[in-house]
Amino acid sequence: MKKRALSTTRIILIGFLITILLGSLLLSLPISSASKNPVPYIDALFTATTATCVTGLVTVTTAHAWSFFGQAVILLLIQIGGLGVITIMSAFMIMLGKKISLGNRMLIMDSFNLNSMSGLVQFIKKVVLGSLIIEAMGAMLYMIVFIPEFGLWGIWISVFNAVSAFCNAGMDIISESSLYNYVENPLINIVTSLLIIIGGLGFIVWWDIIRILKNKHTRHFRYLTLHSKIVLTATLILIVSGAVLIFIFEYTNPLTIGNLSLSGKIQASLFQSVTTRTAGFASVPQEHLTLPSVLICLLLMFIGGSPAGTAGGIKTVTFFVILCTAFSVIKGKRRVGTFNRSLSENAINKAMAVCTTSFIILFVSTLMLSLCCNAPFSDIVYETVSATATVGLSRNLTASLNLFGKIIITATMYFGRVGPISFAIALGSGRENGNIVTDPIEEISVG
Repeated sequence: MKKRALSTTRIILIGFLITILLGSLLLSLPISSASKNPVPYIDALFTATTATCVTGLVTVTTAHAWSFFGQAVILLLIQIGGLGVITIMSAFMIMLGKKISLGNRMLIMDSFNLNSMSGLVQFIKKVVLGSLIIEAMGAMLYMIVFIPEFGLWGIWISVFNAVSAFCNAGMDIISESSLYNYVENPLINIVTSLLIIIGGLGFIVWWDIIRILKNKHTRHFRYLTLHSKIVLTATLILIVSGAVLIFIFEYTNPLTIGNLSLSGKIQASLFQSVTTRTAGFASVPQEHLTLPSVLICLLLMFIGGSPAGTAGGIKTVTFFVILCTAFSVIKGKRRVGTFNRSLSENAINKAMAVCTTSFIILFVSTLMLSLCCNAPFSDIVYETVSATATVGLSRNLTASLNLFGKIIITATMYFGRVGPISFAIALGSGRENGNIVTDPIEEISVG
């Protein structure tokens, strides 16, 4: 069983790596550049990585550096990265009438962190079709604003933004200032936020919500699975609390929301809280946020979205499980539970492993970037957390990175996207042979 897990995880890692490399080669071609002069390969590699890993950090402006072909390549990479390489491969096999082998079913199960192989083909069909429908609806709503403003080019902008928002990529082809010009536009704020949230909830939660809505007798929160209850509760608490705190900390800051109307301040605060869930769009300058807001954003970015979705971070469920475990220990309880259900030891151990591995990646990347980058520490940490959690928000540091800095952030985005636990399983020794005789237990002092 362990050999299978190790093998499938490596395939997932390699799949993302191959996609990035192929994308970087396409983006390094003259046809991909708006000026027809090839973009330096390091920038092509960085862009391919940020698109495939649905991060959003960019060393060159997406709107001006790339031709239509280059932008189309980026959009394709975002779609592949958002849904997952394995999902796209499986979808093509289904379209061609090919049967999904047992090995491919195991790959799908591992890539979505599912517990069963039953109904995987239908699951893939629903994921792809549901994603395309939501992205199409988002694009049509965007067109209400972008076509009058940009003409026919607004159609392409709408499609690009819809896919980027749903996949939590945070890349746009509007301008260098992301969504600053739309900070008080209700339609842009609402559509973008909904796409980010829906993509970040996770596909498993989608089907669970649809399941209970189909039957009028089960249309209640209590009929959801424990996973969905945790995801929805954590998502609501994080978004609302984040928005309230940012609203308070930025209320009088003239460089962010201080000069906006009350409605604009509420919209900007809510959008900032939502976009830190690994989306990467910005409606206010990140470099002008107050320090308390920066700390709140760092926490929200590190937590990220939810499992089996398009978002990154350690995930809401991981954070929730760690909190439940801590409170259970403090209260002296022997079992860790929530919503009248006990959590499995495997879930607790995995949550601890994900959080620890993510922190190690974050610490190493921060240390390395500090060595080669002369910038304020707050900007460096903001950059590395954003890369580790595949968020895409930056305090204007990305574009000024030197070669080593770009390599460090590129590697951080890759490891952040494939998942700390996947990386740990794939490259960890895992040589335990299952012998009945185990090492003796000895108590130690903790805390």
